[in-house]
Amino acid sequence: MAMDAMFGHQEPIFIISVAARMLGVRTQTLRYYERLGLIEPTRTQGNQRIFSRSDIERVQRIRNLMDDLGVNLAGVEVVLKLLERLRKAEAEMEALRTENQVLRERLSQ
Repeated sequence: MAMDAMFGHQEPIFIISVAARMLGVRTQTLRYYERLGLIEPTRTQGNQRIFSRSDIERVQRIRNLMDDLGVNLAGVEVVLKLLERLRKAEAEMEALRTENQVLRERLSQ
């Protein structure tokens, strides 16, 4: 069975040391990103940080913005917020398109 089938993309499965190793960063870097609000790993009952595949991808996006484009952390925060707003606007627009199509079909009947 594939790992994606066993665990959802949002399912927390990596402890901080494993996530840091996967990303090629120090655990302190991940803690710092969390303090800045750039990432929000899940916490266990024992308060241990655990990361999902989505969290890993978000940190990769952050690192790419910084390393490839020279964006600083303040800029990264702005870019990520704008991307989230864009994603929400696109989803809202798609819902409105669907609703518009339903209304057009009702009118044509």
